Amino acid sequence: MSDYFRLLGEPRRPWIDPEALKRKFLSLSAEAHPDRFHHADDAARREAGPRFAELNAAYQCLRESKTRIAHLLHLERGAPPARVDSIPEETMTLFSRVAESCHELDGLLKERAALTSPLLKATWFEKAQPALDNLQGLLDGIRAAQRDLEARLKSLNTRWEETAGAPAHQDAGELPLDEIEQLYRQFGYLNRWEQQLQERLVQCSFP
Repeated sequence: MSDYFRLLGEPRRPWIDPEALKRKFLSLSAEAHPDRFHHADDAARREAGPRFAELNAAYQCLRESKTRIAHLLHLERGAPPARVDSIPEETMTLFSRVAESCHELDGLLKERAALTSPLLKATWFEKAQPALDNLQGLLDGIRAAQRDLEARLKSLNTRWEETAGAPAHQDAGELPLDEIEQLYRQFGYLNRWEQQLQERLVQCSFP
């Protein structure tokens, strides 16, 4: 498999500054953009397309924490993280609240679909407002939890770099792969719940 870190000139590590990564990607992709090879020979044009596509794939992977650390784990362990369906204990309460909110909104949306009168639809929005406020509060909580995970990833960079950069004869300890995998799973659930709530928020915003 391709090493997207090496492709973008980044050392392997759990967290990458998004703005610095974006600048590097834009610089590299500008050099490889097919438009620059419009007047080049056939061989150069054939190489430019795949190169540009691979750079874009690398950037899309590394710019998001969940996909970046999944790629990092795959590179280090030789296999992608195993699928685990159990909810992390630290997010179980949030999971229950998200499930309840989705169930409540689904019922309200079904109720609204049966309404034909504009007046009744306006009344529906008043009835649904507390549920929508609760949904927005959950979204805010999920995004705060995602920011906390980002901060934990960033704090792991020092440990990662000290361990990865230590001479082979020194006992620097193991790379924190298990901890990173745990964060990967938490990102997965939080991202999924955010998407579920956002979809219902959009549905409630349109008649």
